Amino acid sequence: MDELLTGTGDGGSTRSGRVRASQHALARDTVALVLAGGRGSRLYELTEWRAKPAVPFGGKFRIIDFAMSNCVNSGIRRIGVLTQYQSQSLNQHVQRAWSFMDSRFGDFVELLPAQERATTSWYLGTANAVHQNMEYLARIGSEYVLVLAGDHVYKMDYAKMLEDHVNRGAELTIASVDVPLDEARGFGVMSVDDDQRVVSFAEKPAVPTPAPGRLDVALASMGVYVFNRRYLQAVLEADAVDPDSSHDFGKDVIPKLIANGARVFAHRFVTSCVNMADGRPYWRDVGTLDAYWAANMELTAIKPDLNIYDQAWPIWTFQEQLPPAKFVFEWEHRKGFAVDSMVASGCIVSGATVRRSMLFSRVIVHSYCTVEDSVLLAGVDLGRGCIVRRTILDRGCQLPPGMHIGVDPDFDRKYFRVTDKGVVLVTARMLQAAIERR
Repeated sequence: MDELLTGTGDGGSTRSGRVRASQHALARDTVALVLAGGRGSRLYELTEWRAKPAVPFGGKFRIIDFAMSNCVNSGIRRIGVLTQYQSQSLNQHVQRAWSFMDSRFGDFVELLPAQERATTSWYLGTANAVHQNMEYLARIGSEYVLVLAGDHVYKMDYAKMLEDHVNRGAELTIASVDVPLDEARGFGVMSVDDDQRVVSFAEKPAVPTPAPGRLDVALASMGVYVFNRRYLQAVLEADAVDPDSSHDFGKDVIPKLIANGARVFAHRFVTSCVNMADGRPYWRDVGTLDAYWAANMELTAIKPDLNIYDQAWPIWTFQEQLPPAKFVFEWEHRKGFAVDSMVASGCIVSGATVRRSMLFSRVIVHSYCTVEDSVLLAGVDLGRGCIVRRTILDRGCQLPPGMHIGVDPDFDRKYFRVTDKGVVLVTARMLQAAIERR
């Protein structure tokens, strides 16, 4: 009985404790760099005045909140956010949402805009962005550097990846996820041997290589890397003076390291994913309008694959002080209700119907409106009698009474952006032009 209480019977609990202690120590000896300067051109007007990582997601979050929350929940509390394109919205969000980090305990979140530190240029690529901040990393003195893309939606315990990196004696570890073979052309695709050592890497190949033992999926890079800091510095200094390099990790640095025999290993996301759904790891690149719309719609399902209700692995963000959502009127032809939907604080659904939709904060839907299969960002206001279907309404859109969007394809294509799958994107500027020209 004493052995069971102390966890010394078969050593299982003791080993588990050592693993947790090891992961904690590795996390404390790591600095994360979040690459958050991307434009996200495939999101078109949705990123016209905000960087892709700053795009709202899931009713109250920004896309970058997922990578940042993964860091904090994994015990990595020294984080640099590298910004460049249209960074004002992102900077403001990071300052508001992540100011709780306490520098007295060595924790911090710092914004690292391109400042021409190492060269006389802005960030030229992902590798160059990190290279321009190597002096910053050297001052911190951490042993490991975790490099993250700030524009994906997923929940991952980076401490497990760090432990995998150290146990393998790796110089670089790349997080990998299975993606359908016909979609892999948009990713960095790798091949591995039986020990998960990466033997080839191709950025956005025309003909992706299938994963080992599979013909239907490819092993794709998640844009999550662990480097030994001193090794990273040497690698980036060599890349910086290479006139043939575009200074990108996927296009240049990683293929060259593999060709030169570096110890590069793949870390399977399935081993560090948090809250897997029916054994499937959740990871989404919401880089297109259709993917962005679909990922938001997935959250309105009865049991979505992404669990944002898990209190043990919370997604942190800025909490605006707003009243609860309100639904008013229960007349026969004027009922205010929402079903299979997510409705954020500050919203008012007044005598209107909302189905299978995502309403961000301070959305007002007036009487006799119908909203279906749509994403309404903060501050949207729908006048009486509007109909909105399969639409993304950007922040601040003010629809006049009686306007229909997602109903007449010819009208939508004339004034707004319509995707190949029929999702309509409407921004405040588009809407104003449509109102003036009607």
